Amino acid sequence: MAGNWKMYKTPAETHNYIEAFKPLVAASTHCDIVLCPPFPNLPAAVAEAAGTTIGIGAQNLHWGKEGAVTGEVSGHMLQAVGCSHVIIAHSERRQYFKESEPEVVKKVEAALEWGLTPIVCVGELLAEREAGRTEDVLSEQFDGGLAPLTPEQFAKIVIAYEPVWAIGTGKVATPQMASDAHRFIRSKVTARFGAEAGAAVRILYGGSVKPDNVKGLMAEEEIDGALVGGASLDPKSFAAIVNY
Repeated sequence: MAGNWKMYKTPAETHNYIEAFKPLVAASTHCDIVLCPPFPNLPAAVAEAAGTTIGIGAQNLHWGKEGAVTGEVSGHMLQAVGCSHVIIAHSERRQYFKESEPEVVKKVEAALEWGLTPIVCVGELLAEREAGRTEDVLSEQFDGGLAPLTPEQFAKIVIAYEPVWAIGTGKVATPQMASDAHRFIRSKVTARFGAEAGAAVRILYGGSVKPDNVKGLMAEEEIDGALVGGASLDPKSFAAIVNY
């Protein structure tokens, strides 16, 4: 269960959030829990989560270790600050910053080089779904951004399926729609990396997940967890999702 805070909260608010969140999930051993605050909040998050099972992830990274790349942050830096995870190719990164599949591969490889678990996002736009192109889009994203990895690299990643039309809109893919997409992604994994990898890979659902719909989504065998946006900004709300 991963919470993507996007561009919200200050370091002080991060401290207060995790302080309130910790007791709500102290007994939650059924899943991995990851919070992904903005870059300036990562040190506060790591410090406050120390000694718990809550992992801290970043929302992006650059593939270089260091260099003249103004405004970017490397996997080396994220590792040094204490991160365990990093989101890669979130739909907002694809949409607003034009991230491409070759960049996705480089970012995943860089994350793995520094011991970070990549949460790699895939998903279609509303127009693409309405045109019946969901599987075509997922194929293009998988073939370009994930298939080039080695089996050893792929075994260390998490995939998040996010239908872009359901992110922050209040629209949610029905459990069946999400399950169908997850099953297709898993079939792509099996075809490229083998049945064992297909069974083992964790595929999260992201797109307006809330306490009142998470149970139906998680009842689907194909759905292994959630990448939560807005509902992760409140500790009680996110804890309710974790403890569905």
